[in-house]
Amino acid sequence: MGRWWLLIASIAGFLGVAGGAFGAHGLRGRISDAMLANFETGTRYLLVHAVALLVVGVLSSRQGAPPLTAVGWCFSVGMLIFTGTLWILALTNMRWLGAVTPVGGTALIVGWVLLAVAAARGQIG
Repeated sequence: MGRWWLLIASIAGFLGVAGGAFGAHGLRGRISDAMLANFETGTRYLLVHAVALLVVGVLSSRQGAPPLTAVGWCFSVGMLIFTGTLWILALTNMRWLGAVTPVGGTALIVGWVLLAVAAARGQIG
């Protein structure tokens, strides 16, 4: 699975940088400051978790620890839902998406908890 996490992390990193540039140069002045802040929050979390997933991919390639598979899935799904809903919300003003965003945030939190538990148990590292 390590190779897949590296691939997803690379795509997320690309999208994070492209999204950041789009937000800074293409959206400023076109959407409200509140919606721009939502877009930027989604971008920031995408970039942070792209790096985290990159580390998971490297560790998984070396060790293949099953807990890392769960962490990778949580980070991947969390990035998609959290960033995706914030970006779509910012671009369309579909406010109901704000109710879905915490699902992605919860997946990201669960990924971090699973990573901490695996480290504490000596399953990785």
